[in-house]
Amino acid sequence: MTKCIVAGAAGRMGVRIIDTIYQTEGVSLAGATEMQEHPRLGSDVGELLGRGKTSISIVDSLEKVSRDYDVVIDFTAPDSSLKSLEWVHAQGKAAVIGTTGFTNEQTERINTLAGDIPCVCAPNMSVGINLMFSIISQVAAKLKDEYDIEIMESHHRLKKDAPSGTAVKMAQILADAVERDLDAVAVHQRKGIIGPRKKEEIGIQVVRAGDIVGEHTVLFGGLGERLEITHKAHNRDTFARGAVRAARWIVTQQPGLYEMLDVLGLKYLL
Repeated sequence: MTKCIVAGAAGRMGVRIIDTIYQTEGVSLAGATEMQEHPRLGSDVGELLGRGKTSISIVDSLEKVSRDYDVVIDFTAPDSSLKSLEWVHAQGKAAVIGTTGFTNEQTERINTLAGDIPCVCAPNMSVGINLMFSIISQVAAKLKDEYDIEIMESHHRLKKDAPSGTAVKMAQILADAVERDLDAVAVHQRKGIIGPRKKEEIGIQVVRAGDIVGEHTVLFGGLGERLEITHKAHNRDTFARGAVRAARWIVTQQPGLYEMLDVLGLKYLL
């Protein structure tokens, strides 16, 4: 039995992850946390989900949850996710991080901490998106410089970071496939008299509107034709299932930093 603590338990992702845990054999909920002063603090997680009262209430720090756990799942915000990872590191346990928007310094710290504990850190835990990572890499490597590359991503109006972590990951995969330095060729939005498009550019365009769960399109534009590869998430359950799958997998691994491609056995396709 894999015992999980969920950080950000009352958030959009946290609720779906907890519900998925209750629906998945071989996994159990060991604790649930939220930020201080959250209106759901003290709430029973079962009642929050409409499943009836359980013995687990939402608390405001990992220090207040049971030490009888295997892995912490965190889909919160960069600062709080890093704090969670520091705490997990001190406990010598495992972690699954689905947060995006980390700074370079925070990413370096994650890399350091994951040297001592097993950790999955991935911008998107959908099976479909991770298959798309592999597909766009192979397409870009075949088309090389003959086709322009653009990434378009759309999310709900409440998303705080832009571009999405998934779009950033796609951009890096594409840049690697065509042997370009992403920092030198990435173009975020366009405005004004900008002149003709440079051949080496990788465009990243962002939409924020309504309740869009997540859409990502990679466009390969050639003369006389274009190829578009698109993934659309219909709800957050696809990410929740991926997170729980990652939690079950990571507790059996050696210390190190892993991504969802490792969990799914797709790393060899890149």
